[in-house]
Amino acid sequence: MKVTAIIQKHWLPLLGLNITIPMCAAMIAAFSPRTWTASAQIILPDTTTNLDASLGTLGQLKDQGIAFTTELNPLHVQTSIITSDDVIRPIWLSDPEKNKFSSLDSYKKLFKVKPVDQSTTIRLEVKGSLSELAKQRSERLLKSYDRRLNELRQGTANAQQQFSQTQLKQAESNLGLAKNKLALFKQATGLVSSENQTKNLVEAIKTLTTTEAEILAQARAGATRSTALSQRLGLSPQQAINSLRLSQNKEYQTIRQKLSEVNAAIAVNRGGLTEENPTIKSLLEQRQQLVTALNKQIAAVVPNYQGVDTSFGGNNFKDTTMDLIAELIQADGESRALQRQAMIIKKQVEGLKTELKVISTQQSQLLDLQRKYDFAEGVYKGIVAQLEQAKISAFNSYPNTQVLDQPTVNPKPTSPKLSLIILGSILTSVFGSLALISFLESRNPLLKPKDLQEIELPVLVRIPCFKSPAVGLKVISETELEFQRLASTISLMSLENRRLMVSSSTPKEGKTTVSIGLAAALVVLGFRVLMVDGDFHKAQLSHHFNHALPSEINALPTAVQISPGLDLLPVAPMQNVRVMEFVARGEFERHLDAVQRAGHYDYVIVDTAPVGSTSEAALMAKVIANVLLVVRLGVSDRHMVHETLEQLTRHNAQIFGLVLNGVEQRAEGYVYKHDNSQVKS
Repeated sequence: MKVTAIIQKHWLPLLGLNITIPMCAAMIAAFSPRTWTASAQIILPDTTTNLDASLGTLGQLKDQGIAFTTELNPLHVQTSIITSDDVIRPIWLSDPEKNKFSSLDSYKKLFKVKPVDQSTTIRLEVKGSLSELAKQRSERLLKSYDRRLNELRQGTANAQQQFSQTQLKQAESNLGLAKNKLALFKQATGLVSSENQTKNLVEAIKTLTTTEAEILAQARAGATRSTALSQRLGLSPQQAINSLRLSQNKEYQTIRQKLSEVNAAIAVNRGGLTEENPTIKSLLEQRQQLVTALNKQIAAVVPNYQGVDTSFGGNNFKDTTMDLIAELIQADGESRALQRQAMIIKKQVEGLKTELKVISTQQSQLLDLQRKYDFAEGVYKGIVAQLEQAKISAFNSYPNTQVLDQPTVNPKPTSPKLSLIILGSILTSVFGSLALISFLESRNPLLKPKDLQEIELPVLVRIPCFKSPAVGLKVISETELEFQRLASTISLMSLENRRLMVSSSTPKEGKTTVSIGLAAALVVLGFRVLMVDGDFHKAQLSHHFNHALPSEINALPTAVQISPGLDLLPVAPMQNVRVMEFVARGEFERHLDAVQRAGHYDYVIVDTAPVGSTSEAALMAKVIANVLLVVRLGVSDRHMVHETLEQLTRHNAQIFGLVLNGVEQRAEGYVYKHDNSQVKS
């Protein structure tokens, strides 16, 4: 509905625009120059090569030709060559229509080159004012392109050859220098195979370390046994050695023998003699002398001899003591020997570790020299491989192309295209109309919901859209409830002279329908109502009830009954000047007073002409100060609504509020008949 209202409002400029655009399109189609297009296709064949060269530690150098990827597509390279200035310029210089083109860039627009998706072909399209000229240009393009490819190949091959030769000499020199440095370092350090030498040293250190640990363990075991024997004998190892020496002392043995004999004599004599016997005393004194002499012998050989068993006889106990002394001496000697051996091995390990550190330092230098040599060798082999590849193929950078389809020309001109012109005119018409409407609406926009907030007048009721127009007093069910609400609101207001003027700013906003609905609703509430047709030009209210007066009648009309409690005061047709006099001089007011007194009406509803369309509607505000303004979203003009409010305010009208007409219903709700029976829910 809003779109229809906008179109009805601006139909004249829209009609002019939509007539002008097809005419311009027809002129373009009629006067545009004809153009023919020659098309051809070239293909990029397989460019796979078999280059496979070893670069040593740098790996392998393989060249399989040109690979088609999203980052690098050889077709785009070929397309750039075809459309380059060096290819197009010779064609332009020999073109018979050269003077039509002011520059090479403008001439290049005749040539369209595009790679075909999912293939290795390139499509060429060349335009010309004649079919023969288009074909001639496409043939010259292929020849010029082929010539340019050969030039690029030759230049690339020469530059690559010259560059590679220079680089080869430098790489060969670097390789020889690296080789000499490596050989001199091996000779100076004696490192033939640093890895094997390091491995042997590590193994030797491990073996010696293991041996050292085993010897130390044996030494600790011997020392432990020596300590145990020493504790058992009560002798230190040195004392044991010294005691062992007494067994080999002849004087010591002689004194011991004599002492043994004296002890035997004492034992025999004590059997028959007392201790006071001179013989016994003499033997005891002799024994004491022998013991003293024996102790001197022991002290001379074994210092701190207390606790040393000096009896070396032939009984079993003494033999065991000797064995333990011998074992103690042997265990102590072995322990000391093993410790000395472990110290020697430890010094050997430390020497090997020192040698390993030296080799590690030299090994890093050797590896660095070896790496430099390998790198120089790889660079040298790579350059040699590139030289061989340059000799094998001259089409590495710019592969050879072949003509897949020879140039052909469509007998029909390719431009201008009637379908594109028609489509363009349609799109131009659509978007141009939208732009025109937007421009016109920006100058004279329709009323929107946000505009109602700026007016700051209450909306007394919202009338939904009609599905069918009302006839006579029949008010459709969708609006009956809203008019009853409006009538209830009006009945609670204090109206001067019980009169209410219903008007709008522009036509087709529904003021007449609102007047009829409000009057019918007031009658339902029990009031006696007079409807007054105040539109002296169109008399819509009078025509609605078929009570319009003929134009030849000059007498003022009288009220006619429409239904019980509702009368209509028709309007007599008048000239514009006569209407202004009729209202301004008070004749309309006096006539209305007389009819209202005669009919004893509770309410007088005056349906006037739009305030923005006539001048007498605002003057009626002096007669009927109470005004109800009808507006319609998407139909009412925002500027006209504001202007109407200003005019009514200047004429001291009291605007009770707004009736918002033509509102879309959000919910159906409940609808009732006059007998209060529920129709639907």
